[in-house]
Amino acid sequence: MHHKARNAVAAVLAVGALSLAACGSGSDSADESGLGLVNDGTLTVCSNLPFQPFEYVDDNGEYAGFDMDLSREIASGMGLEWELQNVGFDGLQSGTVLAAGQCDMIAAAVTITPEREEKLAFSDPYYDSLQSLLVPEGSSVKSLEDLAGKKVGVQQGTTGESYARDNAGDAEIISYQSDAELFPALQAGNIDAVLQDLPVNLDHTDGGAFTISATYETDEVYGFAMKKTGSEDLVAAVNAELAELRNNGKYQEIYDKYFTE
Repeated sequence: MHHKARNAVAAVLAVGALSLAACGSGSDSADESGLGLVNDGTLTVCSNLPFQPFEYVDDNGEYAGFDMDLSREIASGMGLEWELQNVGFDGLQSGTVLAAGQCDMIAAAVTITPEREEKLAFSDPYYDSLQSLLVPEGSSVKSLEDLAGKKVGVQQGTTGESYARDNAGDAEIISYQSDAELFPALQAGNIDAVLQDLPVNLDHTDGGAFTISATYETDEVYGFAMKKTGSEDLVAAVNAELAELRNNGKYQEIYDKYFTE
């Protein structure tokens, strides 16, 4: 475990241990870390694949992406195994998967918003993002205004959908469950544009067949999400690991792997 994060996590675990002692003995499946994990010794992460370059399955059949690598490092720094549950985005941004005990943490390029903070506890921000408009090369669509009478695709439940509904009122907005349906719809000509996070759209330029026609400053930042109540120790431990990963250069190494290479 990284030395700076170890001290912060140790303090968190000490508090958790005292709490467990005060409560008496638990069940055989009780979490011994004091972090309230759904599976002892494992950080169980929920995500929504594919959303490349943040989460996807690579050519070797392994889970890859910025969120995947970063959350693995967080788990490792806390001395935990790492496990992934792939679920629908609505269950993520609503916090349903956490309430149901399906996972400990959500790592799915989730933008921190006031509405989501009412239902979820977030880590410190770990990524800044822009919204963007992806269109076929040669398209006349250069802005949201050019979408009047046309179809724009968004992913259901995302801030991209919210932005489209607030700013592209003259367009027909079509929601898709995931990027796995959204981008193919653009390729097939079923929609005229895709409005979503810039890094994801950049991954879909497809050798020049598609292009980013506009970007939009929205001051969006991503955070790892945990249960609104009862996850205070876990949030503190995750933040300690994020700080250590930035300090020791590992964060930058992972960032460069997906965004600058």
